[in-house]
Amino acid sequence: MDSLKQAAQAYASRHANSDGLAVTPVPGLKMMYIESPSGDLHSVYRPLVCLVLQGAKRMTVGREQQVFSAGQSVIVSADMPVVGRIVQASRSEPYLAVAVELEMTILRELTAQLGSVRPLRPSETRTLFAEDTEAAALDCASRLMRLLDRPDAIPLLRDGIMHELHYWLLSGPHGVALRALADPESHASRLAAAIAILRAEYRSRVSAERLAAAAAMSLTAFHKHFKQMTSLTPGQYQKRLRLVEARRLMVDEGLSASSSGFEVGYESISQFTREYARLFKAPPKRDALRVRSAARGIREEMPDGERARAA
Repeated sequence: MDSLKQAAQAYASRHANSDGLAVTPVPGLKMMYIESPSGDLHSVYRPLVCLVLQGAKRMTVGREQQVFSAGQSVIVSADMPVVGRIVQASRSEPYLAVAVELEMTILRELTAQLGSVRPLRPSETRTLFAEDTEAAALDCASRLMRLLDRPDAIPLLRDGIMHELHYWLLSGPHGVALRALADPESHASRLAAAIAILRAEYRSRVSAERLAAAAAMSLTAFHKHFKQMTSLTPGQYQKRLRLVEARRLMVDEGLSASSSGFEVGYESISQFTREYARLFKAPPKRDALRVRSAARGIREEMPDGERARAA
């Protein structure tokens, strides 16, 4: 794990944004680098595996809340709004994690080859769970990281490494839950079709009837299972998507509060301001200034050479 930790820290410390997230040229590969315990970090995760390499983070997904620490791999098994809070980090030992988005096509292909298992009942379906990280998963993550130094190799080698990573996850402690996710008849899989619509069209009004039809459920069953999996109604889920994106537009792209509100689909700025403050505990403009100031403070503490590389 030490070599992976060193590579991740070297890359993420230079490329992390104001929330500590570093996106890479390798599709689906991201890193998190944060030097001090933080307030709540709001984001919307796609299904992924997160390998915690150093420090600890508390994550809240739906009704589930857990603290994950170094040596654990965390699975988020659905497109979910996530509230994260770094609870263990320092300048000398920052919180450090590598995340890889899961690919449903690969999961379904490998699940078909490996054979089925006892299907989970809806009440057993979880969206957040962790196990001790296995050496095979760490090895796959290390090889994905190595591709950052050889961008010409990404289209040639990345797909093979991703297949291998999904195989090890399906074969390990995470296997039962991931096979349920890959089953097209499972509630999680059927709800994913509705969630895909909400993610693609979050700026627009989307009827509950259309979402229920996409999930192949009655309206009553759809509302029940959607709330059971996400702890939110479809309307609340869409609102969360809008607000998280509005915050990104203000912090990362410099849009004003009113512009970001209109951009994500709000027709009333007063409603946008109210709902934003309810989620982020501060009005939009003040919150964006606070986040940008915190990011500038971190950059000003960096050595000159490191600051230049991060620009």
